[in-house]
Order: sequence, then C-alpha cells, then structure tokens
Amino acid sequence: MNFHVFRKVFLEFACFTSHQVYAWHPDFDKNNLSRWVKNGMLIKLRNGFYSFPEYLNQAGISLYLANSIYRPSYISLHSALSFYGFIPEAVIRITSVSSLKTAHFENPFGGFSYQTVKPVHLFGYDQKPYLNGLTLNIALPEKAMLDLLYLYPFYDSVKELQALRFDEELMQEMININTLKTFMSNFRSKALDSRVQLLIETYSL
Repeated sequence: MNFHVFRKVFLEFACFTSHQVYAWHPDFDKNNLSRWVKNGMLIKLRNGFYSFPEYLNQAGISLYLANSIYRPSYISLHSALSFYGFIPEAVIRITSVSSLKTAHFENPFGGFSYQTVKPVHLFGYDQKPYLNGLTLNIALPEKAMLDLLYLYPFYDSVKELQALRFDEELMQEMININTLKTFMSNFRSKALDSRVQLLIETYSL
C-alpha cells in the first residue's frame, strides 16, 4: 500500500479507525499501520484509532479527539469549566463523561480521562462547530458544574468549593440557575441537591 494514496484518503479525518481503513480497502495489510506509526507517519491514539502528525499543532484538536476515541462521550468537568473560563489554570488532561466504563488514555496529543455516569445522565451537552464541518460535544456550563459535584462528592464544603477558585463574576454571567436546577432534578440525588445549593451560596449565583 502506497502511503501517499492512503494519506490522501484519510488526512481530512483528524481521527480515523482501522475499521474505516478496512471498509475502504478490505484486503489492507494491518502491518502497514504499525510500520507507519513506527516511522512517525501516523500517530496511534489508542488501539484501533489513529491520526496524522500534521494535527499535533492544530488548536483544540485534543478536545475533538477526546470525543472521537471513546464514544459516547462529551467533554465536561474541569476541561469544560476551563473552556468556559471558570477555572484560572490551564487543564492539561482532557476530562470527559461517558456511559461506558471509566477509562484513561495517553498519546502524543495528551492525556484523556473518562468518568462514568448512567446513560440517563448523558445529557446537557452541546455540539459546537470545530474544523471543516466537524463538531465538539461539550457540556453546557450548568451540566459541567453538576457533573463535577456529582462525580466528586468531596466538594461538599465552602472551603472545598472556594479551593476551585472559580471566576465568580463569569459564573454569575453564564450560569442559568433555572437550567442548573432543571438539570439537577434529573439526578434525583438529595446529596447533589445539597452540594449545588452550597455552590449557589458560595459563589452568590
């Protein structure tokens, strides 16, 4: 298989799978993928998922890849809160929520972490335009907050919530309390209700 022919077909995909390769070319030799990865012509994202080194410098590509290498999932928790500007520090590891089992992946694009929620809690995210018609699945600000308080129950005191150093002014501007409470009711958790109320009081929402 000529790599230049292969590259011409798949370069437009920031992430592609071995299944897509075999669908395109049923008798494709899988050893080609291993050899091209070894030679630096391809990047292995996880078993069966690949990208091209040309994307390493593409802004925001890690967010898109986070959606692509583990489905269904959407970006949430610290990464989504950083995306909206609530968290002052940059977040290195991309954090997502999925109905699949908890998982972690490392590759040249960074670290990717997935926390598990019930399928019924896989809601409250938006599709944002990204690149060449691609989209990002990312939690709405209210859902990112709820996912954080639901999956990390130790945020149950004013001290712990203040340690997050959220931008209070930005939160007051962007967080819709009605949306927050509507989403919260879907969890049916009194413990979560209590933590959310504490968040509202701590940041004067």
